[in-house]
Amino acid sequence: MATKKQFAATGRRKSSVARVRLIPGKGDIIVNKKPLDEYFGSEIQKRELHRPFEVTATEGKFNVLATVKGGGFTGQAGALRHGISRALIESDEELRPALKAAGFLTRDPRMKERKKYGLKKARKASQFSKR
Repeated sequence: MATKKQFAATGRRKSSVARVRLIPGKGDIIVNKKPLDEYFGSEIQKRELHRPFEVTATEGKFNVLATVKGGGFTGQAGALRHGISRALIESDEELRPALKAAGFLTRDPRMKERKKYGLKKARKASQFSKR
């Protein structure tokens, strides 16, 4: 039994983590066992996932199977884009300069700041009064 070559990668953004598998195919994207249109409602987020393929001219060459956890929809879309970009590099190392120039290989490090004691939130304090 011959198996097709798969390329796996992990993408992260804020608190979202995406596990991505690229399989040679016709360009279907499945996220958490749902089609892309069913999982993401916003057109901007859907377009964001296709950008790595547009930049590298590999549209319609890979099917994407992804599992995403944590964060909101925008963070999950960013994590998916990061994972797809990393998996594309695994498939062909020559795609790295184009993806790097587009900024798709940089992990977004912004995280929610922790709450500090004595404050109501991370930075919000009660109003100061001299008397």
